[in-house]
Amino acid sequence: MLTAFNEAVDVMKNEVKCQKGVGLIEVLVTVLVMATALLALSGLQMRSLQFNHSAYLRSQANILAYDIIDRMRLNRKKMDDYAITYNDDAPSGTSLAEKDVKEWREMLAKLMPKGTGEIKCNASAICTISIRWSEQNQSDNDDEDLATFEYSTRI
Repeated sequence: MLTAFNEAVDVMKNEVKCQKGVGLIEVLVTVLVMATALLALSGLQMRSLQFNHSAYLRSQANILAYDIIDRMRLNRKKMDDYAITYNDDAPSGTSLAEKDVKEWREMLAKLMPKGTGEIKCNASAICTISIRWSEQNQSDNDDEDLATFEYSTRI
């Protein structure tokens, strides 16, 4: 019985001698898998931050649209004075409508990256507020970087 035990010990010793360096390969593979997983997680985190920032800008656009709509409702008789396009300069007059549009445009420029706005109203008092700003996308196409929020309501 003791002989069988000694033979088993000798076999185990031979197996241990044959497996030198295998532990290092296992560690190397584990480190490689962990590094790949961490890179994937960092990519997900970056996308998450980008989507959160985009949602924040859309929320700001919504708040700013409601702001100008409330200002227009207070001054319904002069609704035509609020009309402005993206390319127009902010008004410099002293009427309430011109002051409102100027302040609104200043807030757009301050709170939104390259933010600008447009107001269009028709004869039946339905107004469309459009807000445009720049978002950073993955492509190099500048046309894809522009985001637009439109809100229509009856004043």
